[in-house]
Amino acid sequence: MTTSRIARGDARTLTRELVRIDSRNPDLVPGGPGEGAAAALLGEVLQQWGFAVELQETAAGRPNVLARIGDPAGGTLMFNGHLDVVGVEGMVHAPFEPVERDGRLYGRGSADMKAGVAAMCAAAARAAATGLTSEILIAAVTDEEWASLGTHALVAAGVRADAAIVTEPTRLAIMPAHRGFAWASVTVHGRAAHGSRWDVGVDAIRHAGLLLAELDRLDGVELPTRSHPLLGRPSVHASTIAGGTGMSTYPERCVLHVERRTIPGETAGDFIRELEAACARVRAVKPDFRADVQLTLAQPPSDVAPDAPVVRALATALAAEHAAAPIEGMSAWTDAAILNAAGIPAICFGPGDIALAHAAEEWVPLDEIDRATAALTRLALQWRAARAGARE
Repeated sequence: MTTSRIARGDARTLTRELVRIDSRNPDLVPGGPGEGAAAALLGEVLQQWGFAVELQETAAGRPNVLARIGDPAGGTLMFNGHLDVVGVEGMVHAPFEPVERDGRLYGRGSADMKAGVAAMCAAAARAAATGLTSEILIAAVTDEEWASLGTHALVAAGVRADAAIVTEPTRLAIMPAHRGFAWASVTVHGRAAHGSRWDVGVDAIRHAGLLLAELDRLDGVELPTRSHPLLGRPSVHASTIAGGTGMSTYPERCVLHVERRTIPGETAGDFIRELEAACARVRAVKPDFRADVQLTLAQPPSDVAPDAPVVRALATALAAEHAAAPIEGMSAWTDAAILNAAGIPAICFGPGDIALAHAAEEWVPLDEIDRATAALTRLALQWRAARAGARE
């Protein structure tokens, strides 16, 4: 399909055409083509729909699409969504053949989150056709599924807005907060020896087991005492473990990879201190226990007050569309955290269910695409008044 056949504001067709494009993240999938083709199509569509479009390179052949429409004098509202998708191994339907069946659109990225991208673009176009009195900034970004190169790049370039809607799949609930995460590796050191030499060998795997018992206590006893009104408690789990070389050899090394899901008020540094304290407790009963702890990746949690202006404005828009406006917490991490850290209040709202993201069967309800587009259109039209009301 040529882009000229995507009618202005047609979110369903735009969703189908985006799903048709393989935009697997090459940092996750070796040989994945990345977001270039999807960005090219979307940029061309948005230009035809009357947007001022800029492509912002974030890595070779992987540009953000930044598109503006409306009057910045009335304030700027950002609609943010990512174009990359994860791998397709194990999928039970063709990943890049958008098929409609029983009111659903199937395909990799349909829920996570090309339907959300299409809805936000269509909404901005519809609002502009009606009489937009503020500016809508479309930020269709790269690499959210790995290191968020796209949203980091737009923030580093000084792109700002009064607030942002990240159109991740929320089942059309308003989600002002989500957890963060921190990844760490723990290398437990033993001493290699023949399996018969208990007097010489130090079993790194068994020592790692003692550390795992401490992490079990952390997750079962300490973390349940902390809570967030929308997100509940934080958590920790052991993701992978590797060690040993043979049946008759004491293992000299065992490596644990551990993930901590954080709630607002917690940091990656807190997690590292927890791991080091757990190691110290093992060492108190096993003096020959030795381990190195290293933080490998972390992203912060995100938290916007449930009564913040952007939340109220979206709830008002949903009410005007005779739609429910539940306020919930989101379990998964999103680029909203990066925007919030840059001073842009960002919340999540979009079609689809996050439970279907990365799944063997991925689909989005077609009616949710329509309802998300309608609500975001109304929000765009009301943004100038909502912004003014928040300042009074």
